[in-house]
Amino acid sequence: MVLTYYRRFVAIVLVLWVLPALVRAQPVPEKPWMLGPFIKQNAINPILNAQATTTFFCPVSQKTVRWEEKDVYNPATVVRNKQVYMLYRAEDTVRRVGGTSRLGLAVSRDGLHFKRLPKPVFYPDQDAMKTYEWAGGCEDPRVVESPNGVYVMTYTAYDGDKARLCVATSKDLLSWKKHGLAFDQYDNGKYRNAWSKSGAIVCKRVGDRIVAQRINGTYWMYWGDQPDLRLAVSTDLLHWTPLENRQGKPIPAAESRRGTYDARLIEPGPYALLTPAGILLIYNGMNEPKTGDPNLPDHAYTGGQLLFDARDPARLIDRSETYFIRPDQPYELEGQVNQVVFLEGMVPFLGRWFLYYGTADSKIGVAVADQ
Repeated sequence: MVLTYYRRFVAIVLVLWVLPALVRAQPVPEKPWMLGPFIKQNAINPILNAQATTTFFCPVSQKTVRWEEKDVYNPATVVRNKQVYMLYRAEDTVRRVGGTSRLGLAVSRDGLHFKRLPKPVFYPDQDAMKTYEWAGGCEDPRVVESPNGVYVMTYTAYDGDKARLCVATSKDLLSWKKHGLAFDQYDNGKYRNAWSKSGAIVCKRVGDRIVAQRINGTYWMYWGDQPDLRLAVSTDLLHWTPLENRQGKPIPAAESRRGTYDARLIEPGPYALLTPAGILLIYNGMNEPKTGDPNLPDHAYTGGQLLFDARDPARLIDRSETYFIRPDQPYELEGQVNQVVFLEGMVPFLGRWFLYYGTADSKIGVAVADQ
């Protein structure tokens, strides 16, 4: 009898005290509309490193180069044929502008362990884009699907002086067609020689696919890495029109903030995602010495989240007050650029969100969250 009463007492304690404490201890996003919490997979990170064993005959330099010997980072990801396909930026060590960037392709059945192709699938060539892509290369891809199943990639062309936002398409992620500068046809080439990069297209989730979605009859894209975030619209996903004010200046969709982790700049991460709460955009924030977050190192890159009105993508509804991911692992703290986690690829896969990021501009890591 005494033992029975004791067991009942223990059960009551578990219900009234221990279980609520465990529930409170479970991590939750900072705000209800945010994705996450994302947990870094430190046991296997970094999931992709530079390697010197793969070579490529460069059609521009007419030389064989170790195309991913220096660094690999800043990946874009899609789910195709029940596998995760990762396009990633890789640099060689040829001393032109610190190395030329090309895009490699790797494939995974579990989202964690990747097998890469031996040759890059996207690179500077003897084509119309050479003047913009050589010798810096092709950088920082972001890939979504069009409604008719074509992959649309925004990427940065870097000539060693300016970064320019560009667009390319593919049906299989292997063969790509370059469509040129994203803003080239706007206002007689007004943005042709202006700094532009990081295009995150507004999309909806269709199963494991991320598909571009029209809003008010047009496609929308967040772009830029200036102190403020910018907007552009398109009817075909190929040619984009920056939204400007009456003075002909880009309209800011969100601005950097003094005293916070994004005091220096905000830059889009993966695509922008339509959710029941609105348009959710994961972004990269850079800390600013003296005017930023005093608890973060100078120039550190961390991750935040923005929420825009689903009917008016220019209207910011809410934003994270603090970062949800920061550099804290050795390969994130030191590398080509120290103190960096740079978020750029995300897919829904196997019932979870997989968020892929560059670490110190040198390697690639992954963090995972429940859906």
